[in-house]
Amino acid sequence: MFRKMSKRTAGGGGDPSAAKRSIDPHLGENLDYLRTIMGQSPDITIREFEYGQTGRQIAVAYAEGISDRPTVDAFVLKVLAIDEAHAAPEGAKDAKPLLNFIKTNATAIGEISVECEWKAVILSVLSGDTVIFVDGSKDALVCGTRGGKARAITEPSSQVVIRGPKDGFTETIGANVAQVRRRIRSQNLWLETIQVGEQTHTDIVIMYINGIAKEELVQEVKRRLQKIDTDAILESGYIEQLIQDDAYTPFPILYNTERPDTVSGNLLEGRVAIFVDGTPFVLIAPATFGMFFQSAEDYNQNFEAASLIRMLRFSAYFISLYVPSIYIAAITFHQEMIPTQLIVSLAAQRQNVPFPAFIEALIMEASFEILREAGLRMPRAIGQAVSIVGALVLGQAAVQAGLISSAMVIVVSITGISSFATASYDLALSARIIRFCMMAASGFLGFYGIAIFSFIVLGHMCGLRSFGTQYMSALTVFDAKDQKDLFVRLSWRNQLTRPRQADERNRVRQSEPKPDPAGEGHP
Repeated sequence: MFRKMSKRTAGGGGDPSAAKRSIDPHLGENLDYLRTIMGQSPDITIREFEYGQTGRQIAVAYAEGISDRPTVDAFVLKVLAIDEAHAAPEGAKDAKPLLNFIKTNATAIGEISVECEWKAVILSVLSGDTVIFVDGSKDALVCGTRGGKARAITEPSSQVVIRGPKDGFTETIGANVAQVRRRIRSQNLWLETIQVGEQTHTDIVIMYINGIAKEELVQEVKRRLQKIDTDAILESGYIEQLIQDDAYTPFPILYNTERPDTVSGNLLEGRVAIFVDGTPFVLIAPATFGMFFQSAEDYNQNFEAASLIRMLRFSAYFISLYVPSIYIAAITFHQEMIPTQLIVSLAAQRQNVPFPAFIEALIMEASFEILREAGLRMPRAIGQAVSIVGALVLGQAAVQAGLISSAMVIVVSITGISSFATASYDLALSARIIRFCMMAASGFLGFYGIAIFSFIVLGHMCGLRSFGTQYMSALTVFDAKDQKDLFVRLSWRNQLTRPRQADERNRVRQSEPKPDPAGEGHP
């Protein structure tokens, strides 16, 4: 399935000459070279035997752990070494006819190819395929036997829903592609493959729906992936950072998900999905700001509830971004804007606090971030308990010691809870970064600082692009049709067209529903 090589592929482990070296007709030379270039690694298994009645030596090589051992044993080794029904006829005793006979008659493998260079052979072995050498032949057969141990399909841990599918992507790229294929049974669902990384040769799949995704978008995604020149790709985050339009921004430019239904929905809207082998997180391009407030669950329940919850997410994001800064500005520069009874209460609480409001908020926010990070990194059995108990104990002790006011504890708690309500972890992380800068601006200039910094951030967001699509396109380029799934989600009856990034020739999603001819009185 994945045969395309990256431009830096040297193929031969630590020997660059393998990139141009051809297979030797002598079987012994080939096996010695394979053992040498693999560093005599014990997980590289080589099985030598004499094929049938031909008297010709053949050898099978594969890597333990990443090859599907039952497939190798049942459909390669057993057939070649034991099964007399597949013995070569008299005319196939020479090397080349014997190789062709094995390819066409003696292997029950669906994916099989002929290779003549070592770089392809070595990469195939290291990818989990099985290679068959025939003494006297300058070619080798590569049988698709990739497999080995893999994590079972489970519910995604980062995007949990109440109503919706419970399956999530795994670290196996073939299983991830199959989960989307199972949902979109269309001949227009096209895949293209590429391998990136001189040392890792990581398989990457570009998936899109032909006719819905714009051709220029697909070509741009392929162009950026083909330009990557690096040693290793270990996770989709590497790809995200290497192909995004702007590297210097706290906002996520590409959307990532481990839910197959989310990928399927975005493909049907004209976007492109990028699968990376070895990670359950799939990238989606292009991305806009509004996408990060959407959840897969929004589309599985009635639109009234989904719209309300989505507006709550928007509100929670802005609460997590602005509440500490507003408190600092009001308590430091704009006391006249606070009601009299409230300012008296706040002044009484802050009477013994030795720090200004900005330093007080900075201490509390930094402590909260440390507790949150500690809860994530500790074992799950105790991480959540430690973070909750630590926040309660530290907050109560700080208030009793007179280091922090009670109002500041409330402000930081509301901010922290609101940050957890954001649907996307990456977007919530951007709010955590910007919040500290916003607090500094409010600590020096009050509400004027908040306003100035907000305009700077908004201008930065309006200047962002995601594969040519404006990051704030739903607001900067107003289109009433694109507002149906932004702040609120209208009923599926009103979702007649796809978003603007879809191909103009296929913008219609569904036909307009016709009125019920039976009338209201029909049971």
